Amino acid sequence: MYEGTTIVAVKIDKGVAVAGDGQVTFGNSTIVKHGARKVRRLYEGKVIAGFAGAVADSLTLCEKLEGKLETYQGNLLRAAVELAKEWRTDRVLRRLEALMVAASSDAILLISGTGEVIEPDDGIAAVGSGAAYAQAAAKALVRHGELPPVRIAEEALKIASEICVYTNDNIIVEEL
Repeated sequence: MYEGTTIVAVKIDKGVAVAGDGQVTFGNSTIVKHGARKVRRLYEGKVIAGFAGAVADSLTLCEKLEGKLETYQGNLLRAAVELAKEWRTDRVLRRLEALMVAASSDAILLISGTGEVIEPDDGIAAVGSGAAYAQAAAKALVRHGELPPVRIAEEALKIASEICVYTNDNIIVEEL
């Protein structure tokens, strides 16, 4: 479990949004920061990445993904697969404790250090301690409304922040 972080990504047609809360928790009970930025634009602003886990580990992985995107000319799926392979097999990287969501106008992917690169069927992905709440809220909002992805991601995180003690409502949203 990656306490103190919740990221949700929503893709509808070509519209994509990734939202992250701002809470950073030290240990399992102390909030040390309310306004962290856990969502980043990569590859000339064409990819959005959100991360859950140890901050230094997450930032290292964002830099690695950026490098893979450069190598594969912005092909998110190829870059994610290559990152996951390196993450799983490299002696240093495999010790990193983080999860990522990466999104482009073509796909949303969950990426893990165990080699997982998963594209959700419904265009909704979430990671972090409040992920289940945010994902459930996003699914309900998609099924029963006509909101754009940016509003769905934001509202899903607001709902998660009302339920999960490790998620706050200081939300940063990036959209494509």
